[in-house]
Amino acid sequence: MISRLRHLWSSFAERRPGTAQFVVFFVLSNGITVLQLALMPAFRAVFDATSLVDVPFQVWAVGTNVDGTAYHVFDYAAGSLPEGGGGLAYFLAVQITLLIAQVINFFAQRTITFRSNSSILRAASWYALAYVVITLGAAAAQGLYKTPLYTLLIDSWGLGRTGETLADVLTMVVNAAISFWVFFPIFKLIFTREPDPGPALDDARTA
Repeated sequence: MISRLRHLWSSFAERRPGTAQFVVFFVLSNGITVLQLALMPAFRAVFDATSLVDVPFQVWAVGTNVDGTAYHVFDYAAGSLPEGGGGLAYFLAVQITLLIAQVINFFAQRTITFRSNSSILRAASWYALAYVVITLGAAAAQGLYKTPLYTLLIDSWGLGRTGETLADVLTMVVNAAISFWVFFPIFKLIFTREPDPGPALDDARTA
């Protein structure tokens, strides 16, 4: 059964290499998302037990909210959610989760999906740049939905800690979705595969 599935997959990959590559990328990306969903609540629990939850982390004001307050790219006001913004504790939980996930994603996609043999340092440099840009974009977008989402699930629906966990999950899902659609074309550019040297070249090197 397994050998037949491998044969079917190999046949499909030969006929539709681009589609097969995207399928592998999709499967790995979802696996990384599951990892994020497991790590986020764990890091939240660790950092929320510290005084970091009362340390504000609000940087890079870019305009104002409808109530006239400053809109920050990274907006983590002091205090527990939903009354506060989670403080530095929430920021660290989110960013450490994303960093771990993206490091694993880099090596998994490079090795399994794209089978790249190009310079790993060059690819890592471009990947790091893309990661920073995507992180900034995701953080700015989070300012639009984080507080309403946590307020809805924790207070309006009365779910308490369960609602907080659900909001953590949805936050990671949004971040994962942004990364998924942005990273695939970037990976196509940075994870290239150079042709293997032919027999003639190998013979010339050993001559």
